[in-house]
Amino acid sequence: MKHNLFLFVFLLVALPAVKGQASERKKYNFNSEWKLQTGNFPKAKDATFDDSKWKQVTLPHAFNEDEAFKVSIEQLTDTVVWYRKSFRIPDLKSNQKVFIEFEGVRQRGDFYLNGHNLGRHENGVMAVGFDLTPYIKQGENVIAVRTDNDWMYREEGTKSKFQWNDRNFNANYGGIPKNVFLYVTDNVYQTLPLYSNLKTTGVYTYAKDIDIKGRKATICAESEVRNDSKEPRQFTYQVTILDADGKQVKTFQGDKVTLKAGETKTVKASAPVGGLHFWSWGYGYLYTVKTALKDSNNRIFDEVSTRTGFRKTRFAEGKVWLNDRVIQMKGYAQRTSNEWPAVGLSVPAWLSDYSNDLMVKSNANLVRWMHVTPWKQDVESCDRVGLIQAMPAGDSEKDREGRQWEQRVELMRDAIIYNRNNPSILFYECGNKAISRPHMIEMKAVRDKYDPFGGRAIGSREMLDIREAEYGGEMLYINKSEHHPMWATEYCRDEGLRKYWDEYSYPFHKEGDGPLHKGQPATDYNRNQDQLAIIMINRWYDYWRERPGTGNRVSSGGTKIVFSDTNTHHRGEENYRRSGVTDAMRIEKDAFYAHQVMWNGWVDTEADQTYIIGHWNYPENTVKPVHVVSTGEDVELFLNGKSLGKGKRQYNFLFTFDKVTFKPGKLEAVSYNKNGKEISRYAVSTVGEPAKLKLTAIQNPEGFHADGADMALIQVEVVDKDGKRCPLDNRTVQFTLKGNAEWRGGIAQGENNHILDTNLPVECGINRALIRSTTTAGKITLTAQAKGLPAATLTLETVPVKVNNGLSSYLPQASLKGRLDRGETPSTPSYKDTKRGIRVVSAKAGANSGDVAKSYDDIELSEWKNDGKLSTAWITYTLEKEAMIDDVCLKLHGWRSRSYPLEVYAGKELIWSGTTEKSLGYVHLNIEKPVRANTITIRLKGNTSDKDAFGQLIEVEAKAANKMELEKSSSKNQLRIVEAEFLETIK
Repeated sequence: MKHNLFLFVFLLVALPAVKGQASERKKYNFNSEWKLQTGNFPKAKDATFDDSKWKQVTLPHAFNEDEAFKVSIEQLTDTVVWYRKSFRIPDLKSNQKVFIEFEGVRQRGDFYLNGHNLGRHENGVMAVGFDLTPYIKQGENVIAVRTDNDWMYREEGTKSKFQWNDRNFNANYGGIPKNVFLYVTDNVYQTLPLYSNLKTTGVYTYAKDIDIKGRKATICAESEVRNDSKEPRQFTYQVTILDADGKQVKTFQGDKVTLKAGETKTVKASAPVGGLHFWSWGYGYLYTVKTALKDSNNRIFDEVSTRTGFRKTRFAEGKVWLNDRVIQMKGYAQRTSNEWPAVGLSVPAWLSDYSNDLMVKSNANLVRWMHVTPWKQDVESCDRVGLIQAMPAGDSEKDREGRQWEQRVELMRDAIIYNRNNPSILFYECGNKAISRPHMIEMKAVRDKYDPFGGRAIGSREMLDIREAEYGGEMLYINKSEHHPMWATEYCRDEGLRKYWDEYSYPFHKEGDGPLHKGQPATDYNRNQDQLAIIMINRWYDYWRERPGTGNRVSSGGTKIVFSDTNTHHRGEENYRRSGVTDAMRIEKDAFYAHQVMWNGWVDTEADQTYIIGHWNYPENTVKPVHVVSTGEDVELFLNGKSLGKGKRQYNFLFTFDKVTFKPGKLEAVSYNKNGKEISRYAVSTVGEPAKLKLTAIQNPEGFHADGADMALIQVEVVDKDGKRCPLDNRTVQFTLKGNAEWRGGIAQGENNHILDTNLPVECGINRALIRSTTTAGKITLTAQAKGLPAATLTLETVPVKVNNGLSSYLPQASLKGRLDRGETPSTPSYKDTKRGIRVVSAKAGANSGDVAKSYDDIELSEWKNDGKLSTAWITYTLEKEAMIDDVCLKLHGWRSRSYPLEVYAGKELIWSGTTEKSLGYVHLNIEKPVRANTITIRLKGNTSDKDAFGQLIEVEAKAANKMELEKSSSKNQLRIVEAEFLETIK
C-alpha cells in the first residue's frame, strides 16, 4: 500500500514536469542557402568539408535545369551531384525531435547529417523523410546529399532497374528538384506521412455520411502518434476545422489516450458538421483541419494543419459521379514533370497554380499525370484550382513481375499515404498498361488498407475485362461500359508548333511538312495550328458521341495527350513534344479554345460558345477555308456585316466555310440553336501595322519574393496603335535585365530553341520569358527592344524574405487561395437521356453459336466470329421487347483498318445496307426509317477490306494498343463482332 502511494505521489510530481517541457510543432521552409557542385566528392559528407567555392542555390533546383527544352529528353545530363547546407535550430530543447522532408530527389539520394549517414532513397519519385534527432547539434549543423540521376541506375542490393526511369517519358531533371521542409516537434508527436525510411503514416482526414443537398457530413480525423520520450504520456486528441477564410467551423475531440514510452498508436475523432462547401470541378474550396495533442493542462503541445476538401464520389454503370452529379472526364494526360524551359519542373507554387488553372479555363476537369506520381506541389495546386487528378504510382508501358512489380507496389503505398488528404485525387492508376488480375487485387488491397474512406477508384490503363478494376480505358481508342467507368487514358498524339498558323500566312507552313520519323512520314506530328485544332475536334467527337445519356453502355470521356508542350518523347520537327494545346510557356494555341468550346459542361453542353480558328490578316484576295468550332446547330459567317452563308457541319462541333476571300475588316461567326435562335457569336478583326511592344508581368498574387526561387512570367507582344496583337509578327526582341533577378528566358524556333537567350523572337506576335528572383530584394528593370519599334520597359520590385540560420517561416504553398470560379456543384442533372439501350436476351448465329453472347457481354476483349464462310456470316439478336431501333452501334474487330459490307434486318425487313466506316472504336449505323421489331439480324454481304486509316497513330513501344485492332482475319468473309448495341431514340 505504501509502495502504491509513493508511486501515485511520484506520478503527480513527474507528469507536470514532463508536460512542462512540451513544445509546439514548427515547420520551416528549408529551401534556402544550399550549395551544389557537379561531380563525386566522397568527403563532401563531412561537416568540415570546404564548399566555399560551390554554387549557392535556392531549392527546388535541378542541377541540369539549363538543358530543359534545349536538348532532347535522352540527352539530359545524368551524373553525380552533391548538395550541402549549413543551418542552426534556435532554442532546441532536449525533449524535441527534428525531422526533414524531401519532396523528392532524382534518382538516388544518399543523405548525411554532420557526417553521419541517414539513409538512401532510390525510386526517384516519392518524398522521403529522416529523423535528424540522433545527430543534430545545438550549434551549426551540416546536411549533405549525394544524388545520382543515372538513366541506367539499378537498385542497390537487387540490381533491378526502376521501370519508370525511362528516356521516353520521365524527363530527368536531376538532383533536388523539389521542396524541402524541416520540422521541430515534441518527442510525443503526430508522425509524418513519409513511409519511405520513416515508416510512418501521419494524419488521415475524410468525410463519411455525406449529404450534398443538406450540406453536411461526418468529418473524421485519424493521426498516427508516437511517444519517443522515456515516460508514458497522456493526452487528448482535438480536431478543429477552419473554413477557407480561416473561421472556425467546428471543434471536437476524441478520448484521452495514454502512450507508453516507445509506443505508436492511431488516435481518432469524428463529428457531424453542417453548412459545408463541397470541393468540386473548378471550385477549389479547402478547409484546414487542425489535429492537436493536448496535455492535462489543456495546452496544445503538437498540432498539425492539414489543408483538405470534402466531396462525394461514385463509380458505377460506366459513369463517374462527383457530389451526386455525373461528370464525363474531359482533360489532359500531362507529363508529371509539367516542365518549363530552362527550369524543368522546379517552379514556384503560384506558377503551378497558373498552369493547372489554365487546364480548368480550357474547361478540362481532369489531369492524368503520366507514368509517375506527381510532386506534392502539383497535387496541392490541383486542390486549389479544382482540377481532378489521376495519380499513378510508377510505370513505363508494361506490367512487371518480381522486384520491379514490388517497386511499383511500394511506390503506390507511399504515394497513397502521402497524398490521401488531397481531395482532387479521384483515381489511383496502377499501370500505364493493363495489369494482371492478381496484381489488380494486390493494389486494391493497398488502397483499402491506407485509404479506405477516400472515395477514390483504383484501376489501370486498359482493364477492359478485369472486374476488380474500378476504372479502365485504352490510350488511343473509345471504350464503353455499363460496369466500371472507361475513359481514354491518352488520345490524340498529333503535334503542331504554335508558330505555324496555316499555309496561307507567314510562315506558310504546309500541313504535315517536316522531317521523317524513323524513316516514315510524320504528317500527323508536323501540323499547323488550324489542322491541329481540327484534329482535336475530330477526336473528341468520338467520346462525346458515346457520353452518358446515349444508352446503357457509355464512355466516361478521356484525356488528350498533352496539355503543354513537353521536353519528352517527340515525333515532329523539334526536339521536344508539341502535342500541347499550349506551348511550353503556356501560351494558348487555337486547340485550347476548341476544347474550351466543346468541354463547356459536365456532360452535355451547359454554356454555348463559338470560336473562329485562326486570324484575319492575309494578303489581299487570299482564298482560304474558315473553320469555326461551336456548340450550335448552325453557324453563319459574316464579313464586314455581309452574310457568307452557313457552314458545313462536321463532327458535331466543327463548321467549315470552304472558300472565303479575304477582305480587311471584321469576320464574325454567329451560332444558332435548332430553333434558329442566336446563342453565341465570336469575331476576329484585321489588325493594323506593328506600332509598339507591350510588356505584361504575370506574377505571384502575394508578391514577387526575393527567396532565390520565385519567378515572374513576362509576356511580350507586338501590337498595333490600338494595342491589338499583330498575329503575323515574328521579329526578334532583345531583352536587358537590370537589378536583383536572373534571366531564365523562354522558347522559340531556332538554335538551341533560344533557351536562356536574351534575344527571343515573338511567334504569332507573342512570347514569354521567365525571370527568377535573387535573395536580395529590390527593383528590377526589364527593357525590351526590337527593330523598327520603340523600346518598352517594365519595372518590378521583389519582397524581402527572412532567412535565419538557413531556416525560413515563409511557406509559399500555404497561403495561396483556392479558385472558386465555376461555383459549387450544380444540383441539376448534367445530361438528358437521348437514347435508351434495348437489351439482348438471346442470340443465334450461322456458326460458333456458343460464343454469341461474347458479342454483347460488355467486355471489349471478347468477340463472336463466324467460320469464314459468307453463308454463316450472320447473327440474329432477340431483344427484351419490341422497339423502334434507329441506331445500331457496333465495335467490329479490326475497327481502325477493316470495312465490313453489312445488311441489317428488323425481323425480315431490311433497314440498313452499306459499308462500315473505319473508326477508333465504335461505328453507328443510323437507320432513317426504323421498324418496330424485337429481332435484329446483322449479315455480312460481301468481302471485308483492310487498309489502316490511322497509320501514324501508334504506341511508342508497340504498333497497337489493342491487338484486336490490327489482327488479320482468316477470311475476307469473316464477320467479327466485339460489341453490339441496339438503341432507340427517346422522343
